[in-house]
Parts: sequence; structure tokens; C-alpha cells
Amino acid sequence: MLRVQGKAVHQCDSGWVPVFVDQEQSISLMSVGFLLEKPDEAVVWRGPKKNALIKQFVSDVAWGQLDYLVVDTPPGTSDEHMAVVDAMRPYSPLGALVVTTPQAVSVGDVRRELTFCKKVGLRVIGVVENMSGFVCPHCAECTNVFSRGGGEELARHAGVPFLGSVPLDPTLTRSLEEGRDFIRGFPKSPAFPALSCIAQKILNEAPVGLS
Repeated sequence: MLRVQGKAVHQCDSGWVPVFVDQEQSISLMSVGFLLEKPDEAVVWRGPKKNALIKQFVSDVAWGQLDYLVVDTPPGTSDEHMAVVDAMRPYSPLGALVVTTPQAVSVGDVRRELTFCKKVGLRVIGVVENMSGFVCPHCAECTNVFSRGGGEELARHAGVPFLGSVPLDPTLTRSLEEGRDFIRGFPKSPAFPALSCIAQKILNEAPVGLS
């Protein structure tokens, strides 16, 4: 998605140097994928080793001055999620952005993630409903393939903000697979205003001076 396949991580006096996505070095990235000898290699590590690496990604990477540090985690409430929370706690994280799809199975999983956030004292910035209807590329009609409203209902019951719904859009999928800038490349996409609105709501939650 970010066109950084095959990039290598280097060492400096301050630790690991992250991979920079652009010439201006405005976006830096760190992933376990950069540490593997082969891109298709599976990471078969037990908990302590994975947790140690997560802590290293926070404290031993020369991130420099950041506006935001975004940690992308898979669904669940595993040891890795606890390790992320513990590693980030000294830096007073802004909170968790929780993403679900409309189906009841997904909403049930995310409900447990909200409970996890509450138990570990992690503020929830809000809930986003992804794949919320399919937008026809020919007529622009939106069909609720996976139902609709599950994320909003979940947020209401949990008492957390609902940030918005992002429809299924073939142009968004294509831009991600090709590593293109979706915002600049597809400004007329129906997903564009949804993503822009969600991003602005998150920015509005940032403390004064952070953004």
C-alpha cells in the first residue's frame, strides 16, 4: 500500500532508522516485515519474543519528532495488544480508534475490544464502520451488502463516539493495491468525504499543539 517492499531497516546511534515512505520523510514506517529474510516467511514467535519486539518498535526506533504515531493492530485482545498499551502508556496515547464492519459477528468481536480498552484504561476515540454498503461504479447507487448500522449501534450502546461509515468502493481498493494516493487520485469517490470527515474528527480530538 505504501510502496516500500524490499526496503531495509538500518541502525544508527539512536536505534533503528525507520523506513521513510516519501522523499520529504513526512511518513515513517516500521514493520516486522522489514526484518524478515523472505517476504512470504511466516513469523512463528512465542509471546515474550513478540512482546519484546513491540516494545522495541516504540522505544528503540529513531522516530524523531512526530505529529502522530499510529499503531495498526489486528482484531483481538491478545498479549500483543497488552504489550502495545504497556509500551505506549508512558507517552499518554491519544486513544484507540476501533474499526468494525456491519455484520453481527464483527460487531461482537469489536464489542470485546471496547471492553478491553475500558479494562486497561485506554480511551476510545471512536468507532468507524468499514465496508458500509457497496457503491456501484456506474450509477453510484449504494447497496448494503453486509447490512448497515452495526457500528453506529455498537458505539451508541458503548457510549463512545461514532465517527462515520466508509462504503465499499472499487477505486479505494485499487488505489491501495497500487500504492496510490487515494485522496489526490480519487477526489470524486464516495469514500472520499467519509474518510475526510472521519480524519477531521480525529484531528479535532488532538490536544492543542499536538497537530
